[in-house]
Amino acid sequence: MSGIKKSGVEAARKNLSALLEQAYRGEPSLITRHGKVYAAIVPPSYLNKRPGRVDLRALRGTGKGLWGRSVRGAIARMRDEWR
Repeated sequence: MSGIKKSGVEAARKNLSALLEQAYRGEPSLITRHGKVYAAIVPPSYLNKRPGRVDLRALRGTGKGLWGRSVRGAIARMRDEWR
């Protein structure tokens, strides 16, 4: 992220059209407030690069033994704690 241009909120507000033009050319910009990144202006092509959603079914079996012998029993014990 070191090569990405950063602008404060006020500077971004004043130069919004220039930031939009940069994004159109493929150059992302970060908008900061008090040194923290608050927003990003990115080209539309960046939106297609997002990772896809993870299918939770792929995690099936990864917690084997985590709940003890019986998942149903573990949940019942946790519910009983709050009664």
